[in-house]
Amino acid sequence: MSGKITVVGLGPGSLDLIAPRVLSAIREADAVIGYNYYIRLIEHFIPEHVLLIDSGMKKERDRAKRAFTLALEGMNVVVVSSGDAGVYGMAPLVMEMSQKKDYDNVAVSIQPGISAFQAAAAKLGAPTGHDFCVISLSDLLTPWNVIEQRIRAAASADFVTAVYNPKSNGRYWQIYRLKELFLAERSGDTPVGIVRHAERDNESIVITTLSDFDPETLDMFSVMIIGNRQTFAEGCRMITPRGYFSPGATGSMSVGQSIMSNSFNAIEKRLKRSGYAYDTKWAMMHAIHTTADFDFEDILYTTPRAVEQLHEKLTAGGATIITDVTMVRSGFRKAAIERYGIEVICYLDDPRVQSLASDQGITRTQAGMRLAVEEHPDALYVVGNAPTALIELSDLLCRKRYSPMGIIGAPVGFVNVIESKLRLKAVIGKIPAVIIEGRKGGSTVAATIVNAALSLDDAETMMPGRDV
Repeated sequence: MSGKITVVGLGPGSLDLIAPRVLSAIREADAVIGYNYYIRLIEHFIPEHVLLIDSGMKKERDRAKRAFTLALEGMNVVVVSSGDAGVYGMAPLVMEMSQKKDYDNVAVSIQPGISAFQAAAAKLGAPTGHDFCVISLSDLLTPWNVIEQRIRAAASADFVTAVYNPKSNGRYWQIYRLKELFLAERSGDTPVGIVRHAERDNESIVITTLSDFDPETLDMFSVMIIGNRQTFAEGCRMITPRGYFSPGATGSMSVGQSIMSNSFNAIEKRLKRSGYAYDTKWAMMHAIHTTADFDFEDILYTTPRAVEQLHEKLTAGGATIITDVTMVRSGFRKAAIERYGIEVICYLDDPRVQSLASDQGITRTQAGMRLAVEEHPDALYVVGNAPTALIELSDLLCRKRYSPMGIIGAPVGFVNVIESKLRLKAVIGKIPAVIIEGRKGGSTVAATIVNAALSLDDAETMMPGRDV
């Protein structure tokens, strides 16, 4: 009568992490087979009568064959692996061998263990909180071209990626190639955690970034975990959010906000660069969302902390916003305007504007800005249509006729548009400003930048559209 084979995972190295069922299997065995280093780890658990069979590296097939030979003699055989036997361990080999005709009467079972990447992830915090994959850089059994194809797929699909066998004395260049491939798809500031000898006496933990990690510091005892686009490092921890803190997780997100949130996630993945100040990125993504034009990544200019400063001033309550045309005013989110008690004024309909424009030989929008500067010198000025209005504001600012809360310059068109923005950049100084460079812009863009400033509290959780 044939015996049986149980393939077990010993966990990452700490004896108190060996699963109870694994210990029971070892203690009930007639024979225990494994790599000699692993056998030494558990010798004191093994009863004296149990047959111990150990061998060195690269003897996996020999160990599996010996296990089947003993099982056919009626023995209860335990085959040990480190970590989890099913993750780059002995389980696949034994299961595959069990399909052969000579061995198909031997019962094979698997007992799980804690894998090295799980131990490493726990040491790092919660880096595998969302979709992840595990890749080994060892090309002993897998051709490198296949491994590289998998690396490319993992990087482009934004998987959190755990890397086994990153480097050895004879396999030194593959980790450099992995870094190159990931940097082609991910931001250089993507968090990276490296755990060496996880759950062992000489354990070490490093949290760095994709661009800064040194391949020379890795070896066969290291597990590296590369975060996805949402992963962040907080002190000595890596965290990949699952989404529990988003309003949508509790079903409270409106349909409009849900659509906008999904759009922002799609936009973020297509940005060409990283490292933007969070307030600049928030305004940029609003502009791209409004226009479906990724050129705004290149043409949106802000003074340092401009959107953040405008957020602080607008949400303090009682602010005034001056617009060049009524279309800009209609694009503001009404709920936010009302919540913060903001007054929005467009002077185009003021009866004084027409007479001033006629008397001075200027446009109505220029006349409106002259009146606004006299009556509301500390307002936020938002120009989304008329370059003459922005030129007027720049000239008045140059003559120090007013001190605004900030200026958003986004006129659109072909005549004097570029010049109007260059004038503003030259005189803005330390006043918070957001400028859409070049010919692009428009009322909806100007309005969405204000909406971005009003909703900046939602930037950290990437949940736009609270007042949609």
